[in-house]
Amino acid sequence: MFALRTGWSLTPNRLSKLLEEHHQQGVQVLDLTESNPTRCGFDFDAGEILRALADPRSMIYEPDPRGLLHARQAVASYYAERSIHLDPAQIFLTTSTSEAYSYVFRLLANSGDAILVPRPSYPLFDFLAGLNDLDLIPYPLAYHDGWRIDLERLASSLNSTTRKARAILVVHPNNPTGSFVTRDELQSLLKYCRDSELALVVDEVFADYAFAPDDGRMGSHAGVSDVLTFTLSGLSKISALPQMKLAWVVVNGPAETLRQAQARLEIIADTYLSVSSPLANALPVMLESRRDLQPQILERTRTNLNWLDAHLSPSLPISRLRTEGGWYAVLKVPATQADEDCAIELLSRDAVFVHPGHFYDFSSNGFLVISLLPPPEVFREGIRRLSVRIARRA
Repeated sequence: MFALRTGWSLTPNRLSKLLEEHHQQGVQVLDLTESNPTRCGFDFDAGEILRALADPRSMIYEPDPRGLLHARQAVASYYAERSIHLDPAQIFLTTSTSEAYSYVFRLLANSGDAILVPRPSYPLFDFLAGLNDLDLIPYPLAYHDGWRIDLERLASSLNSTTRKARAILVVHPNNPTGSFVTRDELQSLLKYCRDSELALVVDEVFADYAFAPDDGRMGSHAGVSDVLTFTLSGLSKISALPQMKLAWVVVNGPAETLRQAQARLEIIADTYLSVSSPLANALPVMLESRRDLQPQILERTRTNLNWLDAHLSPSLPISRLRTEGGWYAVLKVPATQADEDCAIELLSRDAVFVHPGHFYDFSSNGFLVISLLPPPEVFREGIRRLSVRIARRA
């Protein structure tokens, strides 16, 4: 009696089951996957954030499919600081980037159409595509002293598919590889989009968290108007407020295509009217709070990353793959067992929780993904235990 699109396996994987058993038994686990900033000891101005939710304007219902104008103006100001000048009409507020994806997918694609997505990358795309009756066409990120889009294989995937491709999706920086889209890569992506009548969909939730100055990477794609472009972001990462459930999509492109996209998106958004007035009214204050939170997070991620590099001596059979930004790091370990078996061994024997690479669709074994957000004392002890275990198995 249920839709085929919800026919997921509901059985927890072995790693999740073991983690739950540890929690039930009171085992103190060193969680090296923790990516919830509200649980990582950062200093939030809770009073100011909560006061913003009590704005008296929220007692008046003024529905706007795009979201309240002054909230969208605050988002436009955020991009103006990056020298990108937007009309607030190009901005649509959503409750999450997941909802923003659904808006865009519903706008662009019919049932059975396809979206090109990077691999490795975040597994959420599989669920979002399924819920929107779409197929995914993966294209690889290749590692050669840094992660880059394999443009030749992307073009090959695009040319060989029998499915109707509607968009190329990029994550900037990618999760978990931390690789930004370069300006040169963007020019190739724009050519593919023009030649094949594709839209460009860009997830920029981690874009403010670069580890080093600009070295040829794109800033934000919100100003890209060569092709129909959708840029997604939100408070979850920008202001480290995932519990507030407020995001947006910026629409840009050639004038006539942009006009049609905005008109159709407005009907989609008007159907749901999902963003509440209290959140929309509080958005300017919450967005401004990033000025206090982002330096804390950047200090934490850089501190943990620098310590990790100092700890991984040449004598250890572990290396850290290059990353350019975001909240994660990828470790290369000897592929003596499946990544999931390695993660299970670390959890069962050392009470250290990491993500196996296959969770992110790495093409081979020998990869573990860790978060850079945990407090330094947790991060360091977890890495020490991990190092000992991997060295024993090498």
